[in-house]
Amino acid sequence: MPLIALTGGIASGKSTIARRLAERGAIIVDADQIVRDVQSPGSPVLARIAEAFGPEVITSEGALDRAALGARAFGDPELLKQLNAIVHPAVREESQRRFEEAFADDAQAVVVYDVPLLVEARVDDPWDLIVVAHAPASVRRDRLVELRGMDEKAAQERIDAQVSDEKRLAIADVVIDTAGDIAETHAQTDALWERIRGQ
Repeated sequence: MPLIALTGGIASGKSTIARRLAERGAIIVDADQIVRDVQSPGSPVLARIAEAFGPEVITSEGALDRAALGARAFGDPELLKQLNAIVHPAVREESQRRFEEAFADDAQAVVVYDVPLLVEARVDDPWDLIVVAHAPASVRRDRLVELRGMDEKAAQERIDAQVSDEKRLAIADVVIDTAGDIAETHAQTDALWERIRGQ
């Protein structure tokens, strides 16, 4: 019943690795989805975000306006810290519940927590393995521009808002180099799966 943390900077190819592991049989717990779930309309987390950041970050339908919140929080370390203090505890509680649920369903499951902010929020948890998806910042910036339509300044701000590659790599048990093509990423991921299942 290994519990594995999979992390990486924005546009690092982490989701590609998670999908490949899911194809092999891993149960993926997606931190980004949990963030969306705990910030759903009517949730206590959304109410606290509205209180802290103002009604302009809430849409007319009562949902979180992610673009408006992102424009305010990213690029301002203090505001980002304030946002994380609201969101991280709720995400931690819900992710733990999902881990326990997965292992209750199958004691031999391989559970992979797909989490961008591991260094910032969860590094001291009892992971059996920490896997880091890694590509140079310049490659990730180009991906954000080409694949997500960001301008270069916005892309660089998103990258700069996260911890450095050095801090992320320092906690890695396994590094998957995602700078190459998808076949290379898949090959490394398959090797990781064989290692996990062989333990």
